[in-house]
Amino acid sequence: MANLPRHTAIIPDGNGRWAEARGLPRPSGHKAGADAVRRSVEAAREIGLPLVTLYAFSSDNWQRPRREVETLFSLLRRYLDEETARLREQEIRIEAIGRRDRLPSGILTALERTESQTASGRAMHLRIAIDYSSRDAIARAVDRVPSRSPSRREDLARALGTPDVDLMIRTGGEQRLSDFLLWEAAYAELVFLPVPWPDFERSDLEGALEEFTRRRRRFGAVPARRAV
Repeated sequence: MANLPRHTAIIPDGNGRWAEARGLPRPSGHKAGADAVRRSVEAAREIGLPLVTLYAFSSDNWQRPRREVETLFSLLRRYLDEETARLREQEIRIEAIGRRDRLPSGILTALERTESQTASGRAMHLRIAIDYSSRDAIARAVDRVPSRSPSRREDLARALGTPDVDLMIRTGGEQRLSDFLLWEAAYAELVFLPVPWPDFERSDLEGALEEFTRRRRRFGAVPARRAV
């Protein structure tokens, strides 16, 4: 597929509603969503996406019921334990972004182990946003940049440490960014899909990528006229 985005960000939404629509408890939706993560990561690598950032757990998600939060972290731990060897074989590098000081010790240990064991991966860079808030990340970056810096915008971008997002995909029918990569998504192409995350398939990813290739990205400029 031509003209692939350099950085694809995904908000996997709709797990809870998927479960409720089937008369199942919300944790069942998150378990089905974990299977969708495996499928999507494998598909992204095969398609050739170089960088994918997946929104796994926002800082606001701490407000959810304790049992649901525990289920989410349990699924993350299982994913890291079961998939690290495969990710290493497939040359996929894992990196977590977000706060680490509030994560359960077992999760933090598993994250750091997976990051270390996949650090040499070059086929794809997979970033997982955990306890992540874009507003908080921007505020921390502002504190690290001198107020009179002559290149403040560039310095802020470097402090954030994240490339600009080319394509932002959100599943589940909602149409908002939910405090995810706000600075980096300034000129992202947004694709909102009605399909809930547990039902997200390779064909949905390919459809979003095809939509991306059809759009004309101007970045605020006027396209040059063709010579007559």
